[in-house]
Amino acid sequence: MCGIVGYIGHREAYPIILKGLKRLEYRGYDSAGIALYDGSDIKLSKTKGKVADLEARLEKEITTNGNLGIGHTRWATHGIPNDINSHPHYSNSGNLVIIHNGIIENYESLKKELIKRGYTFKSDTDTEVLVNLIEDVMKKENTKLGKAVQIALNQVVGAYAIAVFDKNKPNEIVVARLGSPLAIGIGDDEFFIASDASPFLEYTKNAIYLEDEEMAIVRRGKEVKIRKIKDDSPVAPYMQELQLNLEQIEKGGYDHFMLKEIYEQPRAILDTFRGRLRTNEAIIKMSGVEDNMKKFLNADRIIVVACGTSWHAGLVSEYIFEDLARIPVEVEYASEFRYRNPVITEKDLVIAISQSGETADTLAAIKLAKSKGAFVFGVCNVVGSSIARETDAGAYTHAGPEIGVASTKAFTTQITVLTLIALRLARAKGTISSSDYRHHLIELELIPGKVEKVLKSDDYVKTIANIYKDVKNFLYLGRGYNFPVALEGALKLKEISYIHAEGYPAAEMKHGPIALIDENMPIVVIATKKGHYDKVVSNIQEIKSRKGKIIGIVTEGDQQVKELADHVIEVPETLESLSPLVTTIPLQLLSYHIAVMLNKNVDQPRNLAKSVTVE
Repeated sequence: MCGIVGYIGHREAYPIILKGLKRLEYRGYDSAGIALYDGSDIKLSKTKGKVADLEARLEKEITTNGNLGIGHTRWATHGIPNDINSHPHYSNSGNLVIIHNGIIENYESLKKELIKRGYTFKSDTDTEVLVNLIEDVMKKENTKLGKAVQIALNQVVGAYAIAVFDKNKPNEIVVARLGSPLAIGIGDDEFFIASDASPFLEYTKNAIYLEDEEMAIVRRGKEVKIRKIKDDSPVAPYMQELQLNLEQIEKGGYDHFMLKEIYEQPRAILDTFRGRLRTNEAIIKMSGVEDNMKKFLNADRIIVVACGTSWHAGLVSEYIFEDLARIPVEVEYASEFRYRNPVITEKDLVIAISQSGETADTLAAIKLAKSKGAFVFGVCNVVGSSIARETDAGAYTHAGPEIGVASTKAFTTQITVLTLIALRLARAKGTISSSDYRHHLIELELIPGKVEKVLKSDDYVKTIANIYKDVKNFLYLGRGYNFPVALEGALKLKEISYIHAEGYPAAEMKHGPIALIDENMPIVVIATKKGHYDKVVSNIQEIKSRKGKIIGIVTEGDQQVKELADHVIEVPETLESLSPLVTTIPLQLLSYHIAVMLNKNVDQPRNLAKSVTVE
C-alpha cells in the first residue's frame, strides 16, 4: 500500500524523492505529496491523484531546493482521497511534518483528548492525530523529537511505518515501524528512507531493514541509532547488501510491467528451481525443508494461509500435497483464519504464502500459529521481508521484483516452490515411486520451455480479447488442479479490466451459474487432456446447447473440444499436477489485452495495492 520516501544528505532531495515515489507507484495509491526543508522553512505540496499530477503542480507551488525531504503516496484508509487528507501532514505549530503508512486504530480517542488540549485538525486522517500527539509529548515532557516519537508510539494501537522531522532540527529524520516495512539506505554522509529499496538502488547497495517495534534516528554525520520502542533498549544495526539492480525494476521495452512479468515467467520458474532441482541425480535440495524434515514428516496436516493470488497458489498446492505426499491440507484465507479461533496444535505445519512478504493478515496468521506451537514455513519473493523473518523456516521464490499490482510470475513461481516441497516430502515418505518421482522432475525441468511456447500464442489471444472486450461478465471453469487456475483467471480479469468474472469448479456449473449462460456470456473452460477431460467436455456440451461462447484452453492436438468451442488456445502437454503452470499463461494474456483495449491502468488498477500492509 502507501509508499514512503525520504532523504537527508548532501544532494538535492527533491529529484531523489520524486523519482522514488514513481518507483513506488506499483504499491497502489490515490494521492501523493512531498515536504522539503529549504534551509529556513518546510515547503509542502500534495494532491489527490498520481505522482505525475503532483509533479505538474509542485514546482509551481513551492521551491524545490533543499537537502532534506520526505514524500508519500497514500492509499486511503481514514478520510476520502483528496488534497487535504493526502500526506505529508503538519503538526499544529507547523514545526513537525510526518508521513505514515498503516492504521492508528485508537486515533479517535487520541484525537478527542488532543482537541481538549486545544489542537485543531484540518484532515480526517489518523496521521494528523499522530503528528500532533508527538508534538504534544514534546511540549509536555520537554523532550527531543526522537524521545517524543517513542513515547507517542507507546500510546498508539495499530500498525505504522513513519518518517517525521522537526524544522528546528533539520539534520535528522526519525523513523519507526510496526507491521509496515521500512528500509534505510546508507550512503556517504547521506541516508535514504523508503518502503522498500527500489527508490535508492542507484545511490547505495547498503540497507538496514527495521524490525517491528523498532525506531531509528537518522542523523547526518552520525551512525544510525536504533532502539526498541517499548523499552528503549538499543539494537545493533544489521546492514544488508542489496541484490536488486535497476534493470529488474524498469520496463525493459515492454508497454507495461505486467506484460514484462508475464514474459519473464520462463526465466522466473527456472530461477526458482535452479540449484534446487537436480534431475540427473534425482535430487531436490531445499535447505529450509532439509533442515526441518522431521517437522514435515511428523505433521498431522498442513495448513496453508494466504490472500488473493497466493491463496490460489495454495489451493493448487492442496492438490499437489494430498496427491503426491498423502498428507491432509487445509487452505485458509489468512484474514479469516486469524479471527475464527482455529484449532491449531503442535502437530500442525503452517505454510504462509505471500509475494511481498509483508501481507498484514498473513503476518497476523503466522503469529497466531506460532503462539499455538505450530511450525511455520514461509514462501515469499522478497528477501529480508517480514514473513521471511517471522517464520521458522522458508523458501524464496526467486521471481525477481514484481511491480505490476496484478500478480503473474508470483503465482507460477509459488506453485513451483510448493511442487518442489511436495515432491521432496513424497520421496521422503515413500508415497511416490522412483519412476514417478523421476518423471515429475524431468517434466518440471521442461516447464520453462513449455511456458515459452504458450507465450507464442499471444497474438491469437489478443484477437480473442478484441472480440470479448466489451462484455460485462465472464465465467471461468476448471476441474481438479485447474479449478484454482479458473479462480485465478477470473481474478486477473476483475483486477485490471473491472469486468465482472467468476471462477467455478466445472461440475458446479449446474448448481447455479448455468442460469447466467446465454449468447452474450463468454465462458473460459480449462480442458486439458489429463485429469477429468471427459467430464469437462460434457460441461462444454451443456454450455454450447445454451449458446454460450466457449474459449477452451486445451492440450496441443485436441480435436474434441475444438469442434465444440468458439476458440481454442493450445498449451503443451504435461503432467496434470504441473498443468497450472501452463494453463494460467493464456488467462493472464487474455486479461492483459482486454484491459489495454479498454484503456485501463494495467499496472496500477484502481483501489488496489501491491503490498497489503493493513487489514
